[in-house]
Amino acid sequence: MKTKFNKLSAFLMILTLTLSFIPSTSFGRTTNPITHSSTPKEVPAEVKVMFTRLEEIKKIDKSTLTSVEKKELRKEVRSIKKALRSSGNGVYLSVGAIIIIVLLLILLL
Repeated sequence: MKTKFNKLSAFLMILTLTLSFIPSTSFGRTTNPITHSSTPKEVPAEVKVMFTRLEEIKKIDKSTLTSVEKKELRKEVRSIKKALRSSGNGVYLSVGAIIIIVLLLILLL
C-alpha cells in the first residue's frame, strides 16, 4: 500500500507542476474585449479616457519631438498601461506563490 501512495503522490505532484506551467496567454482572447465584445459591457468613463489618450499618443509624429518629450510620453504610456492592468478583475499568482502552494501540497500529501 505504501508504494501505491507514493506513486499517487508523485503523479499528483507531476500533474500539478505540469498544469502550473501552462502559459495563460494560450487561453486568452486574441481580440480586444472592449471593441469586439459579443455582449456589450459598459466601459467606465476613466478607462475610455485612458484609451483615447493612448490613441492620441500613437498618432503623434514622434520624429519632431525632443528626447525629453519622448521620455515623458513613454512614462505616460507606461503609467496608463499600468493603471489599465490594475483595473482588471483577474487573479494573478506569482511564481513564489505557486512554489509555496506546491510545497504545501507535497507536505500535506
